[in-house]
Formats: sequence, C-alpha cells, structure tokens
Amino acid sequence: MQQKISLNYAISQRTSSHRLQVRLWLYLICIMVFAMVLVGGATRLTDSGLSITEWKPILGIIPPLSTADWLDAFTKYQLIPEYTQINQGMSLSEFKFIFWWEWAHRFLGRIIGFVFFLPLVFFWMTGRIEKQIKPHLVFLLFLGGLQGAVGWWMVKSGLVDRVDVSQYRLAIHLIIACFIFVYAFWVAKGLAPIKNISAPLWLKVMAPIILLLTLSQIFLGGLVAGLDAGLAFNDWPLMDGAVLPDGLAILSPHWINWFENPKAVQFNHRMLAYFLFVVVFLQMLAARNIEGHGGRAKLLFAVIFAQAALGVTTLVLQVPLNWALAHQAGAIILLAVTVANWRAMVGSYPD
Repeated sequence: MQQKISLNYAISQRTSSHRLQVRLWLYLICIMVFAMVLVGGATRLTDSGLSITEWKPILGIIPPLSTADWLDAFTKYQLIPEYTQINQGMSLSEFKFIFWWEWAHRFLGRIIGFVFFLPLVFFWMTGRIEKQIKPHLVFLLFLGGLQGAVGWWMVKSGLVDRVDVSQYRLAIHLIIACFIFVYAFWVAKGLAPIKNISAPLWLKVMAPIILLLTLSQIFLGGLVAGLDAGLAFNDWPLMDGAVLPDGLAILSPHWINWFENPKAVQFNHRMLAYFLFVVVFLQMLAARNIEGHGGRAKLLFAVIFAQAALGVTTLVLQVPLNWALAHQAGAIILLAVTVANWRAMVGSYPD
C-alpha cells in the first residue's frame, strides 16, 4: 500500500512538473504574440506594410546586406501603387525606415514559429504533453501557419490596385493573431492548478460573452485601422459634433457602410465600446460580493476602464504612434483578463 501511494505521488509530481514546463512555454508564446501584434500595429501606423513586395518564407529572414540588395528591394517597391501615387521621390534612407518595420514584423513571426515548433517536438517526443492537450497544440500549430499565409494574402491586396492593404484582410489578420493569443492562453491557464469555486450560471454565461464582445471590438478596431478612420472625427464624446452624426449610411448597399465607410466604422467601434463597457460594469456590480469571483470582476472593469481611457485619448490626439500602440496593447491585456476570468469558472484540465 505504501509503495502504491509513493508511486502515485511520484506520478503526480512528474505530471505537475511537465504541466509547469508546457504552461511556461505557452506563456512565452503569448508574450511573443503580444509583441507581434504591437509590431504589426507599428508597421501599419508607419505605413510600412507594403515595403517588402515578395514572400519568401525561408530566405526572407535575411535582410538586404549590401547596397545592391537595398537598391533591388527599393526598385521592386517603386513598382507598386503606394510608391507611384503616394511616396514618389522617397529616398533610400526613408525606404529603409519602413522596410525595417515590415522586416521586423515578419522576422518575429518566423521566430514565433520556431519557438513553438521545436519545443512542441521536444515535449511530444519526451512524453511531457498529456493526451488531452495534444489536439489543442496541433490546432495552434495550424493557426500559426494559417496566420502566415493570411499575412501574405493581406499584403498582396495592396500591391496592384490599391495604395494600402484591404481593411477586411487587415482585420482578419489581426483577429487571427488575437485568437492564437486567446487559445494559447486558455490552454496554458488550464494547465495551472485552479481552485474550483462555484459560480452562478449567469456569471458562467457572461464570461464567454464578454470575451466574444472583446474579440468583436478588436475586429472593428482592425477595420478602423485599415481605413485610417481614427484620423478623422476626433471629437469626443460627440462625433462630428453630434450624438448621431450624419453620413453613416451614404454607401449602397446599406450594409457596406459597416465595412467601407470610415465614419460608420468608427461610429460602430465607439458604440460597441460603450456597450462592452456597460456590460462589464453591470457584471462587476452584480458579482462584486460573490466569493471568489468579485475580485476578478473588479479587475476586469478596471482594465476595460483603462482601455476606454486609452481609446479616447488616442482618438482626440489624432492617433499618435505611442498612444495608438498603448491602446492596442490594452486590447490584448483585456483579452488576457477575459480569458483568465472564463477559465477560472471552467477549471483546469483534469489530471
């Protein structure tokens, strides 16, 4: 009997150790995806995303190393509409500035791929990954590959007939990155020992709804970025001097205003922000005294309050780079808090 207890204890300790290793690895991936989103945001805000006109998944990791290489890359950039219609006359040094932002974005994406794939193989081959976790990690690997392809699909939209990338493809690229972050963080939190504290059904239902609303708000933010909609209508709390501004439905068919009318896109981003803020505030009021859940509800409200303040500041200052990136970072932090909030109600993976 004593030997059996000792064996079970040893197995439990080994499982806990393996879970900790996998969890820390996934947290590292989350941090890197967080950085990737910020670099991607800076790439967009500096209009750098079209500076590399080719997709070389392997050799593209090597930047231009000589003057001839730089001139070759610059010559290819000079053939696309962004240069001929907007940046004609740009110097080589100015081109290098936008090139390095885009190269850094792609380089970080490749590094994330290596940091995910190599430890995945090691953990898998050494039996550190539990059977119930394996499908989640394979799916994450698939999402990473898909994200790379979608990134190039997005860039291609700005190389021929447009001077920038499609706002649809930009928003999709952003939301996939956020979903990768959410999924990796969800799995990682599930590997942590979570004290199972019962919660009312309404609270369990609200947790995934808030996460879905947050992802929807980020998607709308991607459309705002894709249309440069934040550079206009910079008054607040009114918009263009009114509560309900004119010009929200000037395109036909009507639905297209939701995606292609900068004024309507920014208005929708504001309205969903208000709605999400109210939902989180009401949840905080209702849950503030529920043992084990009140603290998380208050934290969630504090984060969304800070994110709303960052959003308003970014808008009224007409989207300066530092404030815009802070707002983008706030969105990912908000995602992390919403995922942790939901995961705490679901509990960790069974041993």
